[in-house]
Amino acid sequence: MAKVSMVNSRILPFAVVSRHSQDLPAVLDDIALSVSDRNAHLNALKMNCYLLIRLMESFETTTSKTSLMGQDHGGKGKKSRTKAQSFDWEEARQPVLQMLTQLLQLDICRLWNHSVVEEEFVSLLTGCCYRLLENPSISHQKNRPIREAITHLLGVALTRYNHMLSATLKIIQMLQHFEHLVSVLVAAVSVWSTEYGMKSIVGEIVREIGQKCPQELSRDTSGAKGYASFLTELAEQVPTIMMSSMSVLLDHLDGESYMMRNAVLAAMTEMVLQVLNGDQLEEAARSTRDQFLDTLQAHCHDVNSFVRSRVLQLFTRIVQQKALPLTRFQAVVTLAVGRLADKSVLVSKNAIQLLATFLANNPYSCKLSDTDLSRPLQKETEKLQEMRAKHRATAPSVVPDLEEEWEAMLPELQSTLQQLLKLPEGDGKEEENLDDTETAEEVAKHIQQLLVKASYKHAITLTQKAVHHFQDEAPFSHINQEESEETKILNLLRNIFRGPTGSTQDKNLQVSPDKTASMEAVHEDKHGMVENNSDKEELVKQEMLVQYLQDAYNFSLQVTEAIGIISKMMYENTTSVVQEVIEFFVMVYQFGVPQALLGVRRMLPLVWSKEPGVREAVLNAYRQLYLHPKGDSARAKAQTLIQNLSLLLVDASLGTIQCLEEILCEFVQKGELKPAVTQLLWERVTEKVSCSPLERCSSVMLLGMMAKGKPEIVGSNLDTLVSVALEEKVEQDYRLAQQVCQAIANISDSQKRGLGKNHPPFRLPQDHRLFERLREMVIKGFVYPDPLWIPFKEVAVSLIYQLAEGPELICAQLLQGCGKQTLERIQDPTTTEEGSKAAPTLPTFLLMNLLSLAGDVALQQLVHLEQAVSSELRRRRVLKEEQEEAKTKGQKEKNPSNESTMEEELGLVGASADDTEAELIRSICEMELLDGKQLLSAFVPLLLKVCNNPGLYSDPTLSTAASLALGKFCMISATFCDSHLRLLFTMLEKSSLPVVRSNLMVAIGDLAIRFPNLVEPWTPNLYARLRDPAPQVRKTAGLVMTHLILKDLVRVKGQVSEMAVLLIDPEPEVAALAKNFFNELAGKGNVVYNLLPDIISRLSDAESGVEEEPFHIIMRQLLSYITKDKQTESLVEKLCQRFRTARTERQHRDLAYCLSLLPLTERGLRKMQDNFECFGDKLSDETIFSAFLAAIGKLRRWAKPEAKALVDEFEQKLRACHTRGLDGTQEPETNQGSDQLSQPATRRHINGHPSTTSDSDFVTPQPRGTAKQRPRTRKVVSKKAAIVFSSDESSDEGLSPSEYSAEMTEDDETPKKTTPIRRASLRSQKALRRPPPIPVM
Repeated sequence: MAKVSMVNSRILPFAVVSRHSQDLPAVLDDIALSVSDRNAHLNALKMNCYLLIRLMESFETTTSKTSLMGQDHGGKGKKSRTKAQSFDWEEARQPVLQMLTQLLQLDICRLWNHSVVEEEFVSLLTGCCYRLLENPSISHQKNRPIREAITHLLGVALTRYNHMLSATLKIIQMLQHFEHLVSVLVAAVSVWSTEYGMKSIVGEIVREIGQKCPQELSRDTSGAKGYASFLTELAEQVPTIMMSSMSVLLDHLDGESYMMRNAVLAAMTEMVLQVLNGDQLEEAARSTRDQFLDTLQAHCHDVNSFVRSRVLQLFTRIVQQKALPLTRFQAVVTLAVGRLADKSVLVSKNAIQLLATFLANNPYSCKLSDTDLSRPLQKETEKLQEMRAKHRATAPSVVPDLEEEWEAMLPELQSTLQQLLKLPEGDGKEEENLDDTETAEEVAKHIQQLLVKASYKHAITLTQKAVHHFQDEAPFSHINQEESEETKILNLLRNIFRGPTGSTQDKNLQVSPDKTASMEAVHEDKHGMVENNSDKEELVKQEMLVQYLQDAYNFSLQVTEAIGIISKMMYENTTSVVQEVIEFFVMVYQFGVPQALLGVRRMLPLVWSKEPGVREAVLNAYRQLYLHPKGDSARAKAQTLIQNLSLLLVDASLGTIQCLEEILCEFVQKGELKPAVTQLLWERVTEKVSCSPLERCSSVMLLGMMAKGKPEIVGSNLDTLVSVALEEKVEQDYRLAQQVCQAIANISDSQKRGLGKNHPPFRLPQDHRLFERLREMVIKGFVYPDPLWIPFKEVAVSLIYQLAEGPELICAQLLQGCGKQTLERIQDPTTTEEGSKAAPTLPTFLLMNLLSLAGDVALQQLVHLEQAVSSELRRRRVLKEEQEEAKTKGQKEKNPSNESTMEEELGLVGASADDTEAELIRSICEMELLDGKQLLSAFVPLLLKVCNNPGLYSDPTLSTAASLALGKFCMISATFCDSHLRLLFTMLEKSSLPVVRSNLMVAIGDLAIRFPNLVEPWTPNLYARLRDPAPQVRKTAGLVMTHLILKDLVRVKGQVSEMAVLLIDPEPEVAALAKNFFNELAGKGNVVYNLLPDIISRLSDAESGVEEEPFHIIMRQLLSYITKDKQTESLVEKLCQRFRTARTERQHRDLAYCLSLLPLTERGLRKMQDNFECFGDKLSDETIFSAFLAAIGKLRRWAKPEAKALVDEFEQKLRACHTRGLDGTQEPETNQGSDQLSQPATRRHINGHPSTTSDSDFVTPQPRGTAKQRPRTRKVVSKKAAIVFSSDESSDEGLSPSEYSAEMTEDDETPKKTTPIRRASLRSQKALRRPPPIPVM
């Protein structure tokens, strides 16, 4: 009973108020209602509503607590409580609000005196609505009916009870504190302004937000976020109503809160899209639109990156909905192109999106090739010029509006006439005299000319004389004598000025005697005017066409400019930016921009990206560009697809081909390439379809790429491929044969990967047709100077070693056959005039082909031994061990025992076997391959003779082939390499051919991987190639050194400064390579930090360093890698200490500049203060002083108040030293500590050349060490501790003078001191077994 009474007590107020509201209409309609009854009903209404509102608040509070408890304990307790109480407030909430709305809709104001409802009563009813809105769950979809009920209740209060001011203030307050109410309040305000007609509330709310202090909003981020979201969404709902209040929000565009700026700009955009869109705008609306667009364009350069990004997004929407006027098209495109180079990644990304949107919605053409547009533009421009010239020729020379000109000259003419009439008779009237022979018509023309020249005085005088002289002749005869003198002369002058055409309209003028001729002339004039009007229309149309073509051409140029910038962003670290770049190039390519093909090719290497999103974006791009061509049939589509893919292969590099191979392999494996494509490719190869040799070659290449993913594409037709593509011809196509070999090699790779350890490797017999044809083609083409024979021969030798059984026998036959032909073609010696015999001669290309073939065979023999033979030995050993293990296991089961060797327990049995096999292969390479009994050794004397005599054998192609072959021979044996390494480095430095130096750099890089201990003493010579005069050599050297350093195969010394110099290389590719090197090096711990002191010393050196401005560029890049506070603090201390040892002003400025680039911290500032005496006396230099101010200026921006006091104190100290120098008390201490350091340091010289590793004018103090570490000569011990850098020790300690030389002279010998790289035996063995990279010509 208690529970029932409690429930009834909760429902009772609702029932009472509901019953009272039902009775009120009759009460309010009662005219005879007494004052006492009215007060009784009023009091009852107040009490019932008060009780109901308080119960509603109580229910809301209880429900909120219950929902929180339900989240903690699950929903079971909530259901049981609801069922027990038999009252659900969530269900009763909406009926209560609807009942209150009905109550307010009644004319209850009659219950109050003067028919004015008390504000407290209205606040009581509306307050419960605002409290309901504070519940976070009110924004849920299930509470939509409650939100609508609250909206209608407040709407009635606004319209009937003057709730405007209270509602405005309450909405502003709630926006500041409740983020979930933004959408709810926007919907409510939209309903009030449209359905209830309360448009003024929008202006009130916007005005309140506009009056908020911008400085306060910058501190109150939650409030600013709420206001900004509200304004943005409100502008989307009611832009027309809100537009009248935009002026009060303009102050926030200059405020500090970027969210408010974004909101105002978004509101402007909505108004441009929804209200100010279209061509039929009035002048005021067009002006407003232009102001909004001007504001958007101005904020493209906002200081905040979020605002710049938001503006670009807004312009993207405007362009998508075609609301941007064409007059602004070029300006906004220019802004977007400028934002591509923004330092913010987000801004750059949105700029790319905007440009892509411009492309998709451009009003010009579906093809935007500037070359294609320039031709019609030039043609139409010439046509326009011809039309203009024709129009000027056919148009009358003077077509003035005579009436307007007369009205213009009338005031001055009238004034002149009045002055002349006031003069006495005869004064001023002798200037113009009449000739007796002149007729009246000639005088009238003369007067007309005087009027045109503004000679009014002369014209009036002549007219007066003509009136007296020609009284009976027109036009001087028809004068009204009743008019005044002034009027008569003015009318006469007017008629004369207008001429006969104008005078025909005057009734006082006489008609021409020949009326018929006059009418014909008028008809001809009219006909000419019609023709003139049509010509003018054609001229206007032509001008519009030329303007259209000019705009399209300018847009294509801007797109081309954007392509150059965006292509550089393709390898950014941000995945989203890379994806946008890829999508942009897909769109540009579809619009036919020629430069887009470069971007499509440039994205190919991204298929190897570790980011799945980037790799998938590249695959989707090529899928979209190439897998869905246009065509009526499957064959037509296949033909278009093959044609497009073949274009990518034109002049493609090896890397591009490998990337495209990976993409096609992916498509084949997923079955996305149709069978029609494969069929058409085979028809081209077999010449069933007519095609050019290049198209046939590209078809073979595409088949080989597809075979990588599906080997049966080529494997099932291997005999056909050999018989058709490698058939005997009068003129052999070596390019096609090369691609056939490459395609077959792809099959063998796939088949070998699929075989297990129980299957022997896939190989073909020696007498296979493939090898017979390859042998015949190699030997036959050997005697012809075909440049395509060399790359074909290289691929053929590789394929033989890859597929043939006993490949060394086939290659021996190749060498013997080519050698025999060489001997046969040695020309007999001729006898000279002196009787002596000249040496026998041989064509250069034969010797080049022979040495190149020998080098390829030597390298492939090495690869065959270390890969194929070694893996086969290992496979057989593992198979044998498994068989023996099976037997042993059976015996152990019969005779169990616990005996086992230590090797078995440690698992070293397999490792020792691996060592044995590796040692066997190594001994074969060292002892047998180049032994005098082997075929390869026969070519060594000839090879060395060519390499040692560059003057005698000066042909560039021969020198290139010989040097490359020597590098390949050196890969075989460490002994052979050691004995000829000096010759390799001599050629590397002394050869005059960049291609030789470049190839040898690659070869020596491979040798550094295979024989690191032999090459390590020659490391300075490798670094020296980084300053080679040829860009090709610098690029190759940079690539080689990058791989060697990053793989820890070369010691990173101070000479790495040569890599830093490449950062300012004039070749963009070389500079990008150096930047990539330091990016990778920075990821290897503290390497860059450790190298920085030496790099700074070397680059500041007056003899071997760089200029000041390039030094700044390099250091900006290198110091950007210093991000850790400890590294910054340590570098600050080191650089400050180096002020003592630097002796030139240039070095002082360089050190100060480096300090200004460091991200200084509070502790770093203290380090700088502690070492103030090191640089205090240098502050008189304005550059150094400015650098220190810049360094502490960065710290001041982010420093705390206590740190700012420290910064101010240090700045005062800097300024004092800048103006007055150090105090006298500090000078003795500084001098005392730097007596020894200020002495000039001696430089080591080798053969007259300065050392390349010394610090020049930077002399790092030596560390204190043991007696063994001290030099023999005694040095004066400084009272101050010397600062020692670890990098200085590693670069100077334990090195002989010969290791400093980067050049070789005639007296130089091979460096005798070696510093072997210590590795574990297992690591060294794996390194030696690793297949060496093949040098590329």
